[in-house]
Amino acid sequence: MPGRISGVFDAHIHVQPWEQMRPDVLATMRKGHGDFETLMGYSRSADRFLKHLDQEGIERAVLVNYVSPDLMGFTDSVNGYIAEYCRGHSDRLVAMGSVHPRFSKDPAGDVDRLVEMGVRALKIHPPHQLFHPNDYRTGKLPGLEAIYRKASEHRIPVMFHTGTSIFPGARNVYGDPITLDDVAVDFPSLTMVLAHGGRPLWGDTAFFLVRRFPNVHMDISGIPPRSVLKMFPRLEEISHKVLFGSDWPGPAVPAISKNVAEVESLPLGEKALERILRDNALAIYRPA
Repeated sequence: MPGRISGVFDAHIHVQPWEQMRPDVLATMRKGHGDFETLMGYSRSADRFLKHLDQEGIERAVLVNYVSPDLMGFTDSVNGYIAEYCRGHSDRLVAMGSVHPRFSKDPAGDVDRLVEMGVRALKIHPPHQLFHPNDYRTGKLPGLEAIYRKASEHRIPVMFHTGTSIFPGARNVYGDPITLDDVAVDFPSLTMVLAHGGRPLWGDTAFFLVRRFPNVHMDISGIPPRSVLKMFPRLEEISHKVLFGSDWPGPAVPAISKNVAEVESLPLGEKALERILRDNALAIYRPA
């Protein structure tokens, strides 16, 4: 059901191999999803999922995957899964994968291999991967430096989860985006996207980082649209660096089309809405 902005780009959707999830995590995902078997079907068929996007009025989407074997259950096989899932559909689907610096023996080489297999963006999820994004500075996780350096070389964006998580075992102490100030300083050519805008605790920090650094952007996924302008009353001022994302089908996330309609109803100028709902994502996640 297309809205008034054409070609909407959802820059944050989760299509993942749900069967890998730990039982307690999967139980959290199932809450509020009476149609969970339908979601499983989407995770197994890109064609079926694309038909759903058509029905929701979505032209393109970033499909977020990341490695978190100990907390979520996702092994590094998610990278091959999402690369294969998006193969043949790269004009509409962006494969986002992950290198976990606590488990990888060759982070730089792993980034190279992901790019070769068709992964076009990386995800860092501190509350689920259990580290601070700047832990390379203390020598605790030197692999992070290699990941950022390689992502810069390949000119692929890195999405960082910022803000809280309700999944079992998540450590929200890692969700404060202020540690990304170091990353932005040390890697000025790295395209960074702050997922969730630090919701709900660190919106001011996310706003500061987006304004301070040319290479830092944010998405508003996982924030109820009615709360977006409460968190970011000056959103229009940074509308050239903000991306729409639904975070669907996360717990309690409504239909994508409902998210879009509610964003379109915000008191923002038409140009700002076009940037947020389409143009900024096209610039960062360039279609193949």
